[in-house]
Amino acid sequence: MNSDEIAAQLEFFRDIGVDSLAVGAVCDRPGAHRAPLQDLEDIRADIGDCQRCKLAPARTHIVFGSGNPNAELVFVGEAPGYDEDQQGLPFVGRAGQLLTKIIESINLKREDVYICNVLKCRPPENRNPEPDEVAACNPFLRRQLASIRPKIVCCLGTFAAQTVLQTASSISKLRGKFFDMDGIRVIATFHPAYLLRSPDKKREVWEDMKQIRAELFRLRS
Repeated sequence: MNSDEIAAQLEFFRDIGVDSLAVGAVCDRPGAHRAPLQDLEDIRADIGDCQRCKLAPARTHIVFGSGNPNAELVFVGEAPGYDEDQQGLPFVGRAGQLLTKIIESINLKREDVYICNVLKCRPPENRNPEPDEVAACNPFLRRQLASIRPKIVCCLGTFAAQTVLQTASSISKLRGKFFDMDGIRVIATFHPAYLLRSPDKKREVWEDMKQIRAELFRLRS
């Protein structure tokens, strides 16, 4: 980790009011690699130049996902925004920069985890995803998770949590606890974009990240 990355991580801790950290309170880096059930590149190829819903005509890029195909931890967001649509990569704008700090707060790097969204195309004006759009994208998200086989999935925000967990419960009721989904531990927390508008919620996200860190240790033992 270079000096800029360390400074960014310390800034995140200052923002949430953390003054000190226990020396051992960090995650080891992911270890052994596992052969995926289906290669992520094959899943991306199956998506092709997708025309399965009404979002296709206005998009610049399909935003499939990025990161470690053998990740122990996967972050699932809602949908690409403007910056993501332009670059074809998830979480590259201001919310993405904050997500990077959140990941680094448990001593991981972006390349250690996998990041994707429920939707692969940007909704107009960043509106909420609609049912037909979810129906078109959700099978590919499920296949991504089945390929990676992470130990933990962290859902970012209400929509991602409701979609992954197949529930109508609000994020305030879902966050801060683990659920089981096909052998994967699932936890929900606030979306980084929401934290930019409500920085007082960063402390709660830090508590969720500490739960993820502890659960990773437990699952490795």
